[in-house]
Amino acid sequence: MGTYGGYKTMNIGFIAHDAKKVLMQNFCIAYRGILAKHTLYATGTTGRLIEEAANVPVHKFLAGHLGGEQQFGSLVENNEMDVVIFLRDPLAPKTHEPNLSNIVQLCDTHNIPIATNLATAELVIHALERGDLDWRELYR
Repeated sequence: MGTYGGYKTMNIGFIAHDAKKVLMQNFCIAYRGILAKHTLYATGTTGRLIEEAANVPVHKFLAGHLGGEQQFGSLVENNEMDVVIFLRDPLAPKTHEPNLSNIVQLCDTHNIPIATNLATAELVIHALERGDLDWRELYR
């Protein structure tokens, strides 16, 4: 966590199942002004799509099924992620897509807010903008 013009910056992680990648792009376009103030991380393809759509820099890991899920999980496990937005397809996840249970367990262990659907993602992003998640700095 650092500062951006006196504003606290946080590490925000993004993961999206294939069926939710366009929704993730649209979310990031809609909230580009907020996201641009923070450090963004994502698994490979999701990160590239976010960068292209929202024109914000994203630290990209490998594709989820090629080790990106483990790279992402390592930051969560080390309590270096402040917010996780994981738009998942609960009806038809593919076998190559990231496993939600490990990421959720790590977020729960370290009290890291995680959104798994658009409604919760919007609540979290608004809370982030208001400063409601500044307690993460103390928790770390």
